[in-house]
Amino acid sequence: MSDLVLSVVLAAVSAVCYAAAAVLQERVAAAARRPGPPGRKPLWRSTRWWGSVALNGSGSVLHVLALGFGPLSVVQPLGVLTLVFVLPLAALWVGRRAGRTGWRGALLVSAGLAGLLALTAARPARTLSGPDQLTLAVVTLVVFLALVVTAWGTERPGVRSALMAAAAGAAFGTASVFTKTVAADWSPAALVERTPAVAVTAALAVIGLLASQASYRDGGLAAPLATVTVVNPVVASAAGIALLGEGFRYGAAGALPVLAAAVVTVYGLVVLTVRREGATGGRAAAEPDRPPLPHALVPASRP
Repeated sequence: MSDLVLSVVLAAVSAVCYAAAAVLQERVAAAARRPGPPGRKPLWRSTRWWGSVALNGSGSVLHVLALGFGPLSVVQPLGVLTLVFVLPLAALWVGRRAGRTGWRGALLVSAGLAGLLALTAARPARTLSGPDQLTLAVVTLVVFLALVVTAWGTERPGVRSALMAAAAGAAFGTASVFTKTVAADWSPAALVERTPAVAVTAALAVIGLLASQASYRDGGLAAPLATVTVVNPVVASAAGIALLGEGFRYGAAGALPVLAAAVVTVYGLVVLTVRREGATGGRAAAEPDRPPLPHALVPASRP
């Protein structure tokens, strides 16, 4: 098995873990929205919350291994499979099955990713230099804080959720760039030398997890997860191309097919996440504690 194929398999399994964690996180957030007596048990005493942490940790380990075998421009776009895997997992745990729209979106995402994989160029791995690490960390922190502060300043839950999800995606994407640098050499001496990069990676993963949890509280599952899923690979792939010398086949001539594949992928994500107007209105009234799911997960009407 080639390194590229192994990285694809590891990234796909990682996406399954992230999808399961996202469903659990949203369930925890939904429970927190329900009216209840004072003194509700804190988040850290929730079994679901710790389950989501364990799944996120497993996904992160697999993601690190995938980055050790493949380029950012391959591994990060595969992260959008998280949203595809949410379909069967939400159907299993929440009781909503995917319909034709869900499978159409999943096929579009898969086709777009297949195009991106076919166009990926295999190039020697590079790592971030010290000055590049500092610059990237500072820029990411500034952007993260700006998004969080703006989110805190708005009274619109949907906007607040989108901003927190974007902050989480930026943190996760940059963490993957640092992870790629750390994963280039696993020898003890190299890890000691890259201790600052390891510390930055851990910090970004933690603040990204907290921001994503906050986004689920205000926006349910579909929209925040889609935002994180799109922002993460965009940030990481842009950094990989700009700072690590990664890219795609055929040079400038390959830009058009790469763009077309990216558009197909994004459109598939839109199909998976945009709710059909009024599709969940009746359910929302009957189940105020259950946030709207993607319209692809709304049960088919029965006679």
